[in-house]
Amino acid sequence: MRVLVTGGAGFLGSHLVERLAADGHDVVVPRRADTDLTDMAATARLFDEVEPELVFHLAAEVGGIGANRANPGRYWYANLMMGAHVLEQVRLHATPKLVVAGTICSYPKFAPVPFREDDLWDGYPEETNAPYGVAKKAILVGAQSYRAQYGTNAITLLPVNLYGPRDNFDLETSHVIPALIRKMIDARGRGEGSITLWGDGTPTREFLYVDDCVEGLMLAAARYDGAAPVNLGTGEEISIRDLAELVREATGFDGEIVWDTSRPNGQPRRKLDTTRAEELFDFRARVPLREGIARTVEWYRARHR
Repeated sequence: MRVLVTGGAGFLGSHLVERLAADGHDVVVPRRADTDLTDMAATARLFDEVEPELVFHLAAEVGGIGANRANPGRYWYANLMMGAHVLEQVRLHATPKLVVAGTICSYPKFAPVPFREDDLWDGYPEETNAPYGVAKKAILVGAQSYRAQYGTNAITLLPVNLYGPRDNFDLETSHVIPALIRKMIDARGRGEGSITLWGDGTPTREFLYVDDCVEGLMLAAARYDGAAPVNLGTGEEISIRDLAELVREATGFDGEIVWDTSRPNGQPRRKLDTTRAEELFDFRARVPLREGIARTVEWYRARHR
């Protein structure tokens, strides 16, 4: 098929594009410099040129706690507009299927653990990432509304925190695993005796290796055609403190970890109920966290010697 992947040059997108190409699909990846998806006219031109049979909408403006706090307006606007424009062009071009990558940042701050898709509307998201999470929630509503009114086949997946090779290792905008890897490797290389991490280490998170997420996207594209959102994850949670120890083990960092409790923890807990994905399209994560971290550390070291 002719497949359009927005955000195809990004972390998750680049891995998905490789998989699609390996499976023989004709893949189109719009360059951000050439196509501004926050502009409807530019998005329309893209769809006119590509005429895709399948669209994966992965493009997003996103980052860790610090980036979310610095860019709440931008993250709300950009993510909302990109999703709305892609959805509208899918409708206008009668594209057979759209796969939207949502976010677990849309879940309520104090959602019951494990997070079940039916709990998505039972509260407001954690404040630091609420603008991003609410924008993505609005796209879910749009997809369901377009399905009801126009018959648009748009599905929404909710991946948990991703990590792996080619992740974003910029300390200003990265998520926790690449930030930990870079901090520990850099500190070890400079002979520094400590690193400082945000919060107190007690929040829990769940992490999905990027190749597992790609498998989930592919399975859903092939087998799922429903309106309900679907979690993609491992169903396993780990505290940030324990995660830091796993990264310490993988990087060989032997210094002190200092917790800066003046910095925010973010959402207290994250753990998904992954039953729906297994039942609907037979998705189960395969890569254990320790193994995935080791692969990511190896990739980072090979490129930052």
